[in-house]
Amino acid sequence: MTVALMWEARAVEGRGEDLLAWARAQELERPPLRRETFRAPQDRVLVITWWDAEFDAVLPELPEPGGELVSRAVHRWRFETVG
Repeated sequence: MTVALMWEARAVEGRGEDLLAWARAQELERPPLRRETFRAPQDRVLVITWWDAEFDAVLPELPEPGGELVSRAVHRWRFETVG
């Protein structure tokens, strides 16, 4: 089964590039099958990782950035591939 973890944060106004750089620099305990990083208006950053794992498996996730970078708590979702 393939599981995708989605991590999304909104930067403090004007700190979007800093948050993007922070997210890209984060190393995970082990590499996922795939990892993509996105940005969106309002200084939002999204990271999706894909894993060969069961839905409820313990998987490495990006941490919360420091409070000086984000305007709210990070949102996290887990999805499974269907097809």
